[in-house]
Amino acid sequence: MAVIDVFNGDADGLCALVQLRNASPQDSVLVTGVKRDINLLARVEAQPGDQLTVLDVSLDKNRDGLGLALEAGAEVVYVDHHFAGEIPEHDNLTVNINPAADVCTSLLVNGMLKGQYAEWAVVGAFGDNLRNSAMAVAKNLALSEVELEQLENLGIYLNYNGYGASIDDLHFDPADLYRRIALYASPRQFMKEAADTFSQLEEGYKNDMRAASQLPALHADDVAAVFILPNERWARRVSGVYSNDLANDFPDRAHAVLTEKDNGNYLVSIRAPLNNKRGADEFCRQFPTGGGRAAAAGINDLSGTNLNNFVTQFQSFYRGLSN
Repeated sequence: MAVIDVFNGDADGLCALVQLRNASPQDSVLVTGVKRDINLLARVEAQPGDQLTVLDVSLDKNRDGLGLALEAGAEVVYVDHHFAGEIPEHDNLTVNINPAADVCTSLLVNGMLKGQYAEWAVVGAFGDNLRNSAMAVAKNLALSEVELEQLENLGIYLNYNGYGASIDDLHFDPADLYRRIALYASPRQFMKEAADTFSQLEEGYKNDMRAASQLPALHADDVAAVFILPNERWARRVSGVYSNDLANDFPDRAHAVLTEKDNGNYLVSIRAPLNNKRGADEFCRQFPTGGGRAAAAGINDLSGTNLNNFVTQFQSFYRGLSN
């Protein structure tokens, strides 16, 4: 029998698992990848009696893998906040899924653990750009303003590390980064005692964001804006957190950040307006490789010949939601 932890390689997936394994330590097999690598259950060859925990990846995108794991006799705990579609019923499946726009997996785990490692839940929520939700949990933790800002920065940096076309683009393999942070019951302890890891994330983030800030918009109006990042490592790393920054700076506007790919197509990050956090998943699901959640979603492979149509569709979609 094996214990297998399957989790998204972004801040939310990392912080959700850190909470669970601090509460219930296990020598588990880790299955993760870059943030966009979400069909993770396809990598698992489950055996009878295996215990799988799946965190922060869409059930809808992992339906086949989940079915195979259950058929094999594995027990599965599935916690997530993305679009799930129809949720199967099975004696070996325990589900905690909530796709509400102000919820993330770390917050769901925090509820399951009754706030036992709430600081990590705050970090995960900040990483998913759910600032109000993070602040609501942090309100009960007696943190100073400086400490709260440190947790917010850590969430942003952990999330930033998950973006890239492959593990080679990242500063840390998410499995390795999980092992580094999982040693600590408190993120403040991690930042103090693993300062080298934290500094590498912080320096990389600041350098990449500085480069992104120099790029002009391809299209921008009061409803939507579209930016294109070049096919370079720094751009692939920064695409998601840059999208979050734009959303925070212009809360009434939707944003699309497209990153050029080797095949001439684009990797797309979508952020709904912070003041109207809906529609991102609906818009992205119109495309074959699209998916996500109401506030933030993406398209893994947008045809390069479809750029002008994409900009028109994006602007029109959010114009419709704003009326």
